[in-house]
Amino acid sequence: MTGPAAPQRLQPDDLEGLVTGIFVHAGLLEPEAAAWSSSLVAANLRGVDSHGVMRVPRYLELLSKREINARPEMRLLREMGAIALLDADRAPGPIGMARAMEIAIARARDVHVGWCVARDITHAGAVGQYVQQAAEAGMVGMAMTASAPLMAYHGSKGPVVSTNPIAIGIPARGRPPLVLDMATATVALGKVQNARLAGRPVPEGWGLDAEGQPTTDAAAIATLLPMAGPKGSGLSLMIECLASLTAGNPVLVPALAGAKGTRMNGTAIALDVRAFGEPGDFEGEVDALADAVAEQPTAPGVERLLLPGERGDAVRRDRVQTGIPLPPATWNALAAAAQVAGIAMPQPLPA
Repeated sequence: MTGPAAPQRLQPDDLEGLVTGIFVHAGLLEPEAAAWSSSLVAANLRGVDSHGVMRVPRYLELLSKREINARPEMRLLREMGAIALLDADRAPGPIGMARAMEIAIARARDVHVGWCVARDITHAGAVGQYVQQAAEAGMVGMAMTASAPLMAYHGSKGPVVSTNPIAIGIPARGRPPLVLDMATATVALGKVQNARLAGRPVPEGWGLDAEGQPTTDAAAIATLLPMAGPKGSGLSLMIECLASLTAGNPVLVPALAGAKGTRMNGTAIALDVRAFGEPGDFEGEVDALADAVAEQPTAPGVERLLLPGERGDAVRRDRVQTGIPLPPATWNALAAAAQVAGIAMPQPLPA
């Protein structure tokens, strides 16, 4: 199928409706399909295109192989004080992780902190969305996910650990929450995939080829490199402990022994900051901290200092007005999936 030569822009609601329809055709119930679609479009709105709708073809492949369960039966296996263990039954990652954060928030309302481990999730997308979920409930949120080897352990030739992401969300009073969302790799795999699709080289330090040599050829990257060397690979290993070993569902040991599959786990944490003082005091201090940092002098060539999450906030404001850009490869893939599902592609916005 031939598509446009330049990115096309779709209204967020149109894109969300399109992807919802594609997921319903793939076997999901409409509420879950809509929630998953909303999660992906939310990533695109914040400029995290590597975790947005470009992932749809891969998700459809995993649904067809039943590696993602279109009709999961999630079960709360354990609940003791602040701790909860959720069996996500290989649900779409955003469905499982959003439920885990709901449980963590509920535990935090009772005992001021909630820690929910979600066993057997699938790819969770941009984990920042789950800490925003906590921040909207007036709580500090943390989220992390653990998956199969994709990334070198500092000094290894090939993949030993994963790009396991971690996010922290801090509620504020008069500004959007502070949201840190980062992979433990130099870059997320999705950014390498974007470069492959576009035929672009990548910067040095992103990955290694099959022989363990550094490369800037996105198509040749076989192993991602950890952020800050041993710091990134060490943090990834700790997330495996916190998300997988606590769930009784290890990922790395079976994978390194040759097991196949896409086993994943996640952890959602909510902290009720009201337990530390009067309501609103913490959020006011967050505002003051953000203002103090933003007012500091900038280095030459730097327009202003950005707080965690501000770049995504700005991109979202723009894309809500101007639409979400879809590169030709993503447009074509969605058009092919829509054709299979018998859905008409939405009309793109005027150039």
